[in-house]
Amino acid sequence: MEKLPKVGLPILLGIILTIVIIAKSAITIGSGEAGVLYKTFGGGVVTDEPPLGEGFHIVAPWNKVYVYEVRQQELFEKMKVLSSNGLEIQIDASAWYQPVQNKLGNLHQTLGESYLQRVIQPAIRSAARSVIGRYTPDDLYSTKRDAIQVEIYEETKKILDKQYVQLNEVLVRDVTLPPTIKDAIERKLKQEQESLEYEFRLVTAAKEADKQRIEAQGKADANRILSASLTDKILQDKGIEATNKLAESPNSKVVIIGSGESGMPIILGNQ
Repeated sequence: MEKLPKVGLPILLGIILTIVIIAKSAITIGSGEAGVLYKTFGGGVVTDEPPLGEGFHIVAPWNKVYVYEVRQQELFEKMKVLSSNGLEIQIDASAWYQPVQNKLGNLHQTLGESYLQRVIQPAIRSAARSVIGRYTPDDLYSTKRDAIQVEIYEETKKILDKQYVQLNEVLVRDVTLPPTIKDAIERKLKQEQESLEYEFRLVTAAKEADKQRIEAQGKADANRILSASLTDKILQDKGIEATNKLAESPNSKVVIIGSGESGMPIILGNQ
């Protein structure tokens, strides 16, 4: 084997050293991630520049890159809290969150990679205790759950907006009451429903009675008006009109005998 020229050996070593440096300096940011650059000799965490985006990057080998997931993530919490009357209630809630990407350097500098345990969990627990403490078990079991969910979201968001974390939604998935309280509330709701149904039947019956009275009164008024308008003259005219129509009919057979009351003829037909 021929020996390498003395000039070629340093070049080969330089190429190898360059490859090693590039390998140690290269970093790939995955999908849905971003990187925070830490400059060992240049002021520490970089907060005045955008974080490293997805893809391949070359950084100095003496610097570091901390990779964060910037997609929406979910935190599931099972908490025991007290209602306004001091009863212990368990709620299951989920928080949808993600770090504010353009403030990722500040997040890393102030809270670090464990920001979930340091700020998000304490924030949602504090907000849930504060909000639930303003309501009774009846409110939690029935119509107020949506309002409670919104209030927990708003109070948690106020805390996290100052911590470089974006809160997208808070969902109260379940509320578990003590069995005795739950049974009492269900009995109360059933009684209220039965009472509402009874009141509805009473109102419906009263409306139907009013309707019948109005119809009866209308018929009575119509008969009274009709009776007052039927004078002897009108009845005589109607009788003459009917006699004329019968006389003009080719199929009618009538016999006029004398006259009835008020001078009206007595008409005998086929019947």
